[in-house]
Amino acid sequence: MPIYEYECLSEGHRFEELQKVSDRPLSKCKVCGGKVKKLISSTSFQLKGGGWFKDGYGNGNGGSSKKSKASGDACSGCCDTKCENKKKE
Repeated sequence: MPIYEYECLSEGHRFEELQKVSDRPLSKCKVCGGKVKKLISSTSFQLKGGGWFKDGYGNGNGGSSKKSKASGDACSGCCDTKCENKKKE
């Protein structure tokens, strides 16, 4: 379950609440009972290690970090249809 951050509009209190994605956002401050708004916080989630998008994951060449589109002479392997970048065999 994600943790959501809220800010009280009347007193400025900030607090976090563990809620389901399907739960309705809170409307009252847990401290003073005033109205609150949900804040958008930056996440600490990071993809580390090999095999992710920045390393070439999903570009159709087996996870290699080579940039086939940069050379312009090889197909990226994105589909089975004829491609202008596909190597002529």
